[in-house]
Amino acid sequence: MEARAEAAGTVRIGGDLRVHRLGFGAMRITGADIWGPPRDPAEARRVLKRAVAMGVNFIDTADSYGPGVSEELIAEALHPYPPDLVIATKGGIVRPMRARWDPDCRPEHLRVACESSLRRLRLERIDLYQLHAIDPRVRVEDSIGELVRLQSEGKIRHIGVSNVRVAELNRARRVAKIVSVQNRYNVADRTSDAVLAACEHDGLVFIPWRPLAQGAGEMIATGGPMIALAQLAKRRGLSMSQAAIGWLLARSPAMLPIPGTSKLGHLEENVAAADVTLAADEVRAVA
Repeated sequence: MEARAEAAGTVRIGGDLRVHRLGFGAMRITGADIWGPPRDPAEARRVLKRAVAMGVNFIDTADSYGPGVSEELIAEALHPYPPDLVIATKGGIVRPMRARWDPDCRPEHLRVACESSLRRLRLERIDLYQLHAIDPRVRVEDSIGELVRLQSEGKIRHIGVSNVRVAELNRARRVAKIVSVQNRYNVADRTSDAVLAACEHDGLVFIPWRPLAQGAGEMIATGGPMIALAQLAKRRGLSMSQAAIGWLLARSPAMLPIPGTSKLGHLEENVAAADVTLAADEVRAVA
């Protein structure tokens, strides 16, 4: 039987967008170092189409992936979009060169960024638009305030934030209805536990980026939880990626993992993790 993303269950974003709890992160469909076009654009488009065919109905991207390349490929592969497909993107980081990821959350930049994403994605409204980072030069309230204005103009449906601490999340929530947080989170990195707890308490969706941590060899070398995860994977006959995704799904009902890849085989392996159910003692063993 073919693996299906539906097996992971569902979560509601903003109360009205119901998506399967295993999405797809579209960062890796670009070129090396997330810069420029992929080596094989046709393969990237096939991966996107296959993800949707396997039941994935939440795709996360950002204007800085490429830059612009990921959004363009999504539109090339999937437009006109299935009615249940939710595409989330982010603005607030600029790429002046390959190795640079610089925050720019000035209101005037965010407006241009959002409107450019709309054009690349061929959308009239973005279902979930996320502030990609905190810019130390700009008040959070000013950045989020501009997203609220874009929302009032019908260009954004829901607002999310990314790479925030609890205090920054609280400041954003005083300005807008924030429906999601996207922070780095995986078995090896749980520095956002307090943010995850806040999301659970208030009904926000938590979208972990880099959900699979490092490569499998490096993961085992880090020790502690990663060794326990490797033991779990071996015992259950899972790949390390599948065990990591299964652990995230079991860790919290607020969790919406978005493992990404540029390869069809890896995509199918990841989606198969939607059917992984871990017992409470297995989750605790990795903790």
